Amino acid sequence: MNFEPIGFIRSPYTDKFGIPRQPGLVTAAEARLELLPPFAREEAFKGIDGFSHVWILFVFHQDCLHAGWHPTVRPPRLGGRETVGVFASRAPYRPNPIGISAVEHLGVERDTRGLALKLRGVDLLDGTPVLDIKPYVPYADALPQASSGFATPPRVTALPVAFSESARRDVELADPNGQRKLFELIAQILAQDPRPGYMDRYPERREFGIQLYDLNIRWCIDDREINVIGVDPVAALELAR
Repeated sequence: MNFEPIGFIRSPYTDKFGIPRQPGLVTAAEARLELLPPFAREEAFKGIDGFSHVWILFVFHQDCLHAGWHPTVRPPRLGGRETVGVFASRAPYRPNPIGISAVEHLGVERDTRGLALKLRGVDLLDGTPVLDIKPYVPYADALPQASSGFATPPRVTALPVAFSESARRDVELADPNGQRKLFELIAQILAQDPRPGYMDRYPERREFGIQLYDLNIRWCIDDREINVIGVDPVAALELAR
């Protein structure tokens, strides 16, 4: 069985750290699925405008494609302390590193970059290869009575997210027209508390960083709030090292 990608994801998540653990948790995260020939044809999407959400079937490509699989994994939901079987998880290190995400569909557009499907609420790394798209059908796909095992509802911190004056200026410079929705994107991601579950072992660590687009977001946390302290171009940081 040989599968050919139909396209690639272009998203704000340029690093794995900070990506929400499930789709739909960060609604400010918008992305494009840029289609490849011969799949970049409008007729292939006829009728999709009637569906508000779609399933994206993709490949865990970064570090996973040739890494092999593990029969047991340590899910972040369990703090990285307990093991479960790989088939009882959504871990990327699988016999076939394939994932699925149900995301909001915002329409099909064609521009100078070609044909693309616009998406919202993604949990997909920039550059992710996509194998297929399927419409989300609520009467069959939504099962509210289903049990979810150890995958309890996500923890959302009660701490407010604040921006320092310098960080606010950085965001305004990086996103002057608000097209990237950087303020909302950063605040929603940090509200999910992207730190690994085992960070309670290191209570002295207060400062962290995540990468979005070509930016490094520096933030710290205490008992009162999450404070964004800087938004720096990644290229500038690399030159400074």
